[in-house]
Amino acid sequence: MRIISGKHKGKRLIAPKKLPVRPTTDFAKEALFNILNNHYYFDELTVLDLFAGTGNISYEFASRGAIHITSVDGNSGCIQFISKTARELDFPIRPIKSDVYRFLEKTSEKADIIFADPPYNFPTEEFARISELVFSKNLLSEDGMLIIEHSKHTDLSQLPNFSYLKSYGGSTFSFFELPA
Repeated sequence: MRIISGKHKGKRLIAPKKLPVRPTTDFAKEALFNILNNHYYFDELTVLDLFAGTGNISYEFASRGAIHITSVDGNSGCIQFISKTARELDFPIRPIKSDVYRFLEKTSEKADIIFADPPYNFPTEEFARISELVFSKNLLSEDGMLIIEHSKHTDLSQLPNFSYLKSYGGSTFSFFELPA
C-alpha cells in the first residue's frame, strides 16, 4: 500500500500479513480522491473512517492535510498498526477499537466525510444500517458526504440520501448526501 499524494506522497507502508483486511486498491483510491478533490479543501476536513482496516484511507486524508481523522475498526491488530503508523508519520489520526455500529450509536461527533469500507460480503441490510445510523444521528457536517465502498455486485442506490456511484474495477463507491 502506498500514499498517493500530499506530504508523504509515494510513501510505501507494509501492514502485517495477519490482518484480516482488503485494502482499497491504489487505482480505486486515486479515483476516489480525484472526485473528493473537486468538492473539498482537504486542509479543512474532519474525517471518520469506518472499518478502517490498515488505515489506508485515513493515511491518504492525513497526507493531504485533513485536520482530524477518527479511524474505527474492531480488530486490535489493525488499531495497533494505525496507531504506530500515525505516530511515525505525525498524522492527526485518532484510532478507536470498537464495533463500528456500537461506535455510531454512541458518538455525537460530526465529520465532513464519513468513509466506510465494510466487508464486501455484507448483506445489503448491514450496508443500509451504516447509512441509517449516520443520517438518523446527524453525524455529517453541512455539505458532508458519506461514502460506502462495496462490491460492484451490491446495489445501494435505493437507500435514502443516495446521490451517485462510481465503479473502478471490482470496487464501487456509493455517495450519500443530505438533501439540499
